Amino acid sequence: MQLDDIFIFKSERFAVGQELESGKYYLSIPVSNGLVEYEEYYEITQEEFDRFSAALAEMRELAEQSRARKLDERLIMKPGSRRGSPI
Repeated sequence: MQLDDIFIFKSERFAVGQELESGKYYLSIPVSNGLVEYEEYYEITQEEFDRFSAALAEMRELAEQSRARKLDERLIMKPGSRRGSPI
């Protein structure tokens, strides 16, 4: 997988980008399982991505839903048995 973060919001603790091989878009959030910190990548639609610049509040809401694990069906890479918690 080749991931390209297009928008990074450090204070909001999420990024939006594109997986270059498939062309799919994603929203990523940082997580930690106590041993390692890593990113979880949630697939977003092209329409969500296209609206992003005009709808930061919408992306913030998607990040919050991802942190609450309400969008797990969108995970691009399924977590292992030691899934981290959002940080």
